[in-house]
Amino acid sequence: MPEKEVKRPIRVLVAKVGLDGHDRGAKVIATALRDAGMEVIYTGLRQTPEMVVNAALQEDVDAIGISILSGAHMTVFPKVINVMKEKAMDDVLLTGGGIIPEDDMKKLNEMGVGRLFAPGTPTSEIASYINSWVKDHRPF
Repeated sequence: MPEKEVKRPIRVLVAKVGLDGHDRGAKVIATALRDAGMEVIYTGLRQTPEMVVNAALQEDVDAIGISILSGAHMTVFPKVINVMKEKAMDDVLLTGGGIIPEDDMKKLNEMGVGRLFAPGTPTSEIASYINSWVKDHRPF
């Protein structure tokens, strides 16, 4: 079976949720994804889960990437996934990265969060993951 071709750029929203004020990593990821041919919307600092999901809906994104270094990942990701479910965003990838212990990554994956990336992950690996997920799950 031929691989599904993407007929438009993949759209990704990159967000920082909560009081985490460190956005250098999010900006690096946003730039790397843009360089990989994706359209990237960066929402900036101190977003609420509702703000992130509403922006994702307005921008018709294929994926949401959350960068989190504050340790609030077990609060932030479940809240975002719940708001996504309320809005019937079942075909949008929720992924992210930051300082997240391996055990917590597994728990979040079980809740429906996609792959999570630790600091130092090559940006090409992140872009490749988003590309393949979107090709498999989004209508084009």
